[in-house]
Amino acid sequence: MTRSLNGKVAVITGAGSGMGRSMALRLAEDDARIAIWDINAAGAEETARMVREAGGTAIAIEADCSDKAAIKAAADRTRRELGKIAILINNAGIAPFTPFLEIDEALLERVMRVNMFGPFFVTQECVPDMIEAKWGRIINITSSSVQSGSALQTHYTSSKGALLGFTKCLAMALGEHGITANMIPPGSIDTPMLRGAEIMQKPGVIEAYGAALPVGRIGQGEDIAAAAAFLASEEAGYMTGQTISVNGGRYMGSA
Repeated sequence: MTRSLNGKVAVITGAGSGMGRSMALRLAEDDARIAIWDINAAGAEETARMVREAGGTAIAIEADCSDKAAIKAAADRTRRELGKIAILINNAGIAPFTPFLEIDEALLERVMRVNMFGPFFVTQECVPDMIEAKWGRIINITSSSVQSGSALQTHYTSSKGALLGFTKCLAMALGEHGITANMIPPGSIDTPMLRGAEIMQKPGVIEAYGAALPVGRIGQGEDIAAAAAFLASEEAGYMTGQTISVNGGRYMGSA
């Protein structure tokens, strides 16, 4: 069976850099038309340029994916320029490191709004297109910290845990419409977000962490993109509500 996406429209949030950019490039290789939604307009346009230079189709849309008005505007433009939305990857997020007792209400609300409310509202906006087509793919980028815990990320991990539950509910609610909903919890992936974290600033700490994993290396955006490409394909049509852990062996679930 071919993995060609036959020109289906894929919305990827937070694709102006990092894993989102890698997923945009990979799905474009599989013949999806890519809508890049990112609050970073310059990064989004750079990703779109890279897709187009590789022979694909992409548009860049500056959008705050935690704001309902911005989400609707981005979806409307996507439909005008590319067509109805068939694939959604909820990738945009923030991942601060903060001691538990130092997390105030404002920070907790911001993390939840970006990491959970945003995907919720984006999905509500995109799903009607999928229901109409009787075909759709929703891929939520969660976190391996949901599986293992993270002492300095109780806010972040809680938001991603909520996204895990959201994914399973979507799988139950939308399966009858030909729509699947799955999740990818990355391990530590070499992205600008990871390298920008304060606790990662000591020279060699990222590489040392990767060397300690069973696979012996830190993850790359392409590792996440490969899993996303499968979940977006026709071949994954009988998988829903599932977790594909791409973490280099950081976490191994029980049998």
